[in-house]
Amino acid sequence: MKCAVIFDVDGVLVDSYAAHREAWRAMAAAEGLPLFEEADFRRLFGTLSKPMMESLWGAGRYTDAQLAVLNDRREAAYREIVAADFPAMPGACELLAALHADGFGLAVGSSGPPENVGLVLDRLRVRPLFGAVVTGRDVRQGKPDPEVFLTAAARLGVAPECCAVVEDAPPGVAAANRAGMASIGMAGGQAPARDLAAARLVVQTLVELSPAVIRRLIGR
Repeated sequence: MKCAVIFDVDGVLVDSYAAHREAWRAMAAAEGLPLFEEADFRRLFGTLSKPMMESLWGAGRYTDAQLAVLNDRREAAYREIVAADFPAMPGACELLAALHADGFGLAVGSSGPPENVGLVLDRLRVRPLFGAVVTGRDVRQGKPDPEVFLTAAARLGVAPECCAVVEDAPPGVAAANRAGMASIGMAGGQAPARDLAAARLVVQTLVELSPAVIRRLIGR
């Protein structure tokens, strides 16, 4: 049975939460927008940028064209921040290499833009291991909609029930569950373990995962 693992990027392969928060705060300050609450940002982080901005500051404030410009500026600022001191997640490269060697298909399922995802894959030097890369520009619906993960599975040619998803946010876990995939919540960063209780398995770091653990999880 061909199995696959789909990885979110932010908070899973790279510890990027603080860099994203800094970039969002800088954008809010530049635009004269109210500073968001930390709890609201954590709750929304990982969703597509347009609905996130509308949730934080209301719909109708900007046109789609204006939102696109703001989004591009903010993401460029994020890449500068994270590239200056790249915070790879412990065990990321080792787990990806082990899964690939064991015959798993690998994919990215991220709400972020391709430039952000590409930066992470290139810094980790793992791009050749991935059979599919799905970003926010490839889907119409953001998490918790399962579109991003179902698209990744389809591109790999693997049935959803034979896939596991590694996520660090409740919307991502919900999306994996709705896709019929084995959800793995990675706690300790964006969300505590209690907020990821809907996942089939919750871990603190990628070091706790292995091909055998994930294969058993999919088999359940």
